[in-house]
Amino acid sequence: MTVGTQVKQALVSLKSAQADFESFALQTQDQAAKQLYANCATQAKGMIQQLEERVQYIEQEEPEFQGF
Repeated sequence: MTVGTQVKQALVSLKSAQADFESFALQTQDQAAKQLYANCATQAKGMIQQLEERVQYIEQEEPEFQGF
């Protein structure tokens, strides 16, 4: 498995985790837990943005990874 493929898989996993955190925040009544999940979702969003930039760079440098 190439680095490009691994980065894209990590990006998909991170997007799933972000969605889970957002869902958990909406489902809980515990305000401390709600804040924790919201913070985790925000941190995941930042990591997603960074990984998306990295994927764009990889695709520019290695055109064979486009569309995977």
